[in-house]
Amino acid sequence: MTMRPIRIIGDPVLRTPCEPVTTFDTELRALVTDLMDTLLGAPGRAGVAAPQIGVSAQVFVYDADGHRGHLINPTLELSEERQDDEEGCLSIPGLYFPTQRALHATARGVDQHGEPLTIAGSGFLARALQHETDHLLGKLYVDTLSGDTRRRALREIRAGRFDSPSRRR
Repeated sequence: MTMRPIRIIGDPVLRTPCEPVTTFDTELRALVTDLMDTLLGAPGRAGVAAPQIGVSAQVFVYDADGHRGHLINPTLELSEERQDDEEGCLSIPGLYFPTQRALHATARGVDQHGEPLTIAGSGFLARALQHETDHLLGKLYVDTLSGDTRRRALREIRAGRFDSPSRRR
């Protein structure tokens, strides 16, 4: 089991769009395994994207609403219906803000062997698919916030009011 450290906001890899995966080999399968080990290695995690462990590749794993798996080179189709719920991120530990997302999402991509894969979900699964796909685009959930919520989130991030590894002793 290889749990990789999670990159924290401020790390440039989190703000850089990832490269599409073009080679489906043992190295990619090892990355998927490391991502899944990192996801399942601590309770309460719903997803981990490759940039969160320092890898610029369009790959993420998820474990939400009884669905667990991985997706490579995803595209999303989103419903017009919206949901508004608290959202957090392993890369901004300890901070949660109400975040609007599409209620339904269909993600299409491929698996670690290059075979087509489609994941469709509502509610929490849809939220997780959107959140992880955003990571692959160099976006964090706080980028989707607006108004007072966004101002409060940015204030808390600037003040370092999240549970960063450097603050743990």
